[in-house]
Parts: sequence; C-alpha cells; structure tokens
Amino acid sequence: MNDSWLAPLPLVAILRGLTPPDAVEIGQSLVDAGFHVLEVPLNSPRPIDSIALLQQAFGDRCTIGAGTVRTLSDIDAVAATGARLIVMPHADIKIIAAAKRAGMHCVPGVATPTEAFAAIDAGADALKLFPAEQLSPAVLKAWRSILPAAVPLLPVGGIAPERMADYVVAGADGFGIGSALYAPARNAADTSHRAHAFVEAWRDIARERHCK
Repeated sequence: MNDSWLAPLPLVAILRGLTPPDAVEIGQSLVDAGFHVLEVPLNSPRPIDSIALLQQAFGDRCTIGAGTVRTLSDIDAVAATGARLIVMPHADIKIIAAAKRAGMHCVPGVATPTEAFAAIDAGADALKLFPAEQLSPAVLKAWRSILPAAVPLLPVGGIAPERMADYVVAGADGFGIGSALYAPARNAADTSHRAHAFVEAWRDIARERHCK
C-alpha cells in the first residue's frame, strides 16, 4: 500500500460543519499551517460544494475528500469533484471496493481487529481507529503487533496535541482531527492557531523519534 498521500504531515483535518462560503478561507488557514489532507464529512451543509471548492483551490498540492461516506452514490458525487479521498465511519467492504475502483484513497473506520482485517483485505489504504476514546494506546499497541506494518493506523476522536505522543509510541502513523481543530463557530484565525499547535506537536514527536 502506498501512503505517500499522507506525507509529509499525516494529519487529516476533519472539517465537520464547514459551509461553502467558508471553505476556501478555512482551507487556506490549514494549508498555510502545513496540513495536506482535508476532509469534509458528508453530514455537513452542502458538503459536495465545499469539497469541490477545496479541490479547485488546493487539489494540486493536497489530498481533498469526503468523510462519513456511507453509500455508493456518495462515492460518485465525490469523485465528480476530482477529490481523491473517501473516509468512512465504518468498514463496509462494498464502499471500500467501490472507492478503489474509482481510483481513490479509502480510509474506513474500524473498532475491532475483525473489522480491520476485513477492511485491509478489501483494499483499504489506511485504517481510521474510531472512536479513539475507546481505543487506548495500549489497545493500539496490541493491534499494531498483528496488523501489517505497511497499513497506516490513524486514531480519530478526542485527539489533542498533548495526547498524540502516547499514540505514536504505541504505533499510530498519524491522526484524524475534528472538533479540536475546526468547528463551525470558529473563524480562520482560530482554526489557524489550533492547526499550528497540532503541526508543532507532530514535528516535536518526529524530532524526538529521530534523535532516539
């Protein structure tokens, strides 16, 4: 599996509640901070319009896509924008297979090893460990010992900058970051401040690992 789309910063910005009028300004604040992967959940207002705007503005340098994808028709709508990422809250192998046929990266949500292996066998590019609140670093460490090393594991849910290091030590390869990064009531300046905090935390972790 090729995880180059996660480089150089394996942090996925989950922009739940984003609206089209704010899409480019919020996207710019994240890209300027160093984010390269932007996801708009499909239970946001007019999500396909926001995804299309983000793809037009940043698609040449970022991976743009949709979250909370639950149907085959969702994949068609997202693919029509040119976006390349499908993120799911669950591990429906039909959705995974359809996303891969469309030439898109697919990150299904998993909460058990059974779901994880089924998703990998269906072609998942990475696994969204969701919700991370119930999948502690100790659980992640146990999973990492049995799952293929080439499959990136991305905890999602309740992630804050100060919690990232414990997960990375346990085997996390990156994170999905939602309300701690962006919420509809926050402006671009607030989002930028939060984004820089996550980026700096990741870089601190990377520097510490490099020195060991």
